[in-house]
Amino acid sequence: MITIAMAEDHQMLIDGVKSFFEYDEDINIIGTVNNGEDLVKLVSLKQPRLVITDIRMPIMDGIQATKLIKTKFPHIKVLALTMFDQPEAIKQMLDAGASGYLLKNSGIKMLSRAIVTVANGETFFDPNVAFNFMNDYINENVTVGKSEKIVLSNREKEILQLIANGNTSKEISEALFIAKTTVDTHRKNMIRKLNLKNGNELVKYAIDKKYQF
Repeated sequence: MITIAMAEDHQMLIDGVKSFFEYDEDINIIGTVNNGEDLVKLVSLKQPRLVITDIRMPIMDGIQATKLIKTKFPHIKVLALTMFDQPEAIKQMLDAGASGYLLKNSGIKMLSRAIVTVANGETFFDPNVAFNFMNDYINENVTVGKSEKIVLSNREKEILQLIANGNTSKEISEALFIAKTTVDTHRKNMIRKLNLKNGNELVKYAIDKKYQF
């Protein structure tokens, strides 16, 4: 049985997750709270096998709460469930001790898979997070969730259109007023999301989809 403590400041999300796992024989949510400070207290009291936590919460955020939990109870696994896909947020949670990072729009089935994966001592990453910032965390014990459909962000679609028009990363960065490294990051993420092999395949894909954005 995987026992879980969950911290989330939106009660509706908590209620939805609890409802989904209510009759699950392998997963049991033994306590929920709405801020990081109460999460630390709850974990100290009930010592669950796994913690699910948001990042931005009142009183204490999920990053600080994770640090405190992992310091006192290093055996307890932590799974981040958040809206933030920024590389810095991801890195801070992983450095704090989280073993998984999942976006809230990923769906309840992927959450279920992430829970089992992390509880079993492996690492789980949402397929839509910034992969190139996680190289230090990737190894043979990492699972990457698979989206049922490919979802490109508006910025990625914008860059893809410019790639289709023959623009280089430097030209794209100047046109969009962003750093070239940011453009390169988006390129790498699109290659991964689209299951392509390299930049040349991304160019071919962009040209093929030029009028379908």
